[in-house]
Amino acid sequence: MSASARLVVLDGFTTNPGDLSWEPLACLGQLELHDRTPADLLRERVAGADVLITNKTHLSAELIAAAPRLRGIAMLSTGHDVVDGAAARRRGLPLCNVPEYGTASVAQAVFALLLELTNRTGHHAATVRAGRWSAGPDFAYWDGSLTELAGQTLGIVGLGRIGLAVARIGDAFGMRLLGHRRSTAPLPPQAPPLRLVDLHTLLASSDVVSLHCPLNASTSGLIDAERIAQMKPGALLINTGRGPLVQEADLARALWEGRLAGAGLDVLSVEPPAADHPLLHAPNCVITPHIAWATRQARQRLITEVAANVAAILAGAPRNVVNGSG
Repeated sequence: MSASARLVVLDGFTTNPGDLSWEPLACLGQLELHDRTPADLLRERVAGADVLITNKTHLSAELIAAAPRLRGIAMLSTGHDVVDGAAARRRGLPLCNVPEYGTASVAQAVFALLLELTNRTGHHAATVRAGRWSAGPDFAYWDGSLTELAGQTLGIVGLGRIGLAVARIGDAFGMRLLGHRRSTAPLPPQAPPLRLVDLHTLLASSDVVSLHCPLNASTSGLIDAERIAQMKPGALLINTGRGPLVQEADLARALWEGRLAGAGLDVLSVEPPAADHPLLHAPNCVITPHIAWATRQARQRLITEVAANVAAILAGAPRNVVNGSG
């Protein structure tokens, strides 16, 4: 490891807008921090880097080739599709991600979205602040119907770390659990009691469907008009995974038609969305700005793990390699 190594963070603002310290990385070399990197500055910023650190900034084969000193790329995330991993592999460069830092935070966010749909806490709090309770004739009022989760069926699509964490919380709420996954390996012994079913059965039987599968060619557009038609009428859809798992125009139509009772989304296919995005004004659609991962505790773990990945790259023994290199 060399103290002269140039470490370039291309888009660090969302990870650390100022409430955390970059010291775990700064002590490894010459740290160059950028909140964001526009396309016209990318080539200049990557040129002299020994390690590039990125979250959402795209690194193409051409940009990787423009960094002759590069020894590796570290993701400020679990996902790594913004980097041409094959191009890095051809140069013998490891691409390293952080496989687990936000499991508890994302699982918590799933239920924050779900509880907003079932209890409408934020909505009712806003009406109280607006004076409706003070002006009302009764000791209580509510808009729409309030739903108890106990006894409801929660269908979880994808049973990795986050999916299983969601299952444990659902079990604590007294929900019945269904799961769907492609792997045939046995579930870990500490997994909550859930029944593995095919996707059609899960959609048809679940009061709540929560998406936790990876985004790939087989899952892109997974929840489309055909699959929504298979879902239980009045079901709720939660997506804290990847936006493109859902055909958003189809979901918006299902919400307007009342086919689904609601949706809770932390991700969209394009982020930030256009002002005319079909889901922004759809009824019973709660959207948060991709913050399920962003608790202070999760972001601190992320910085700590990225620093460990960078240290391993500089030591010639990379860890958490996702592109088959190193």
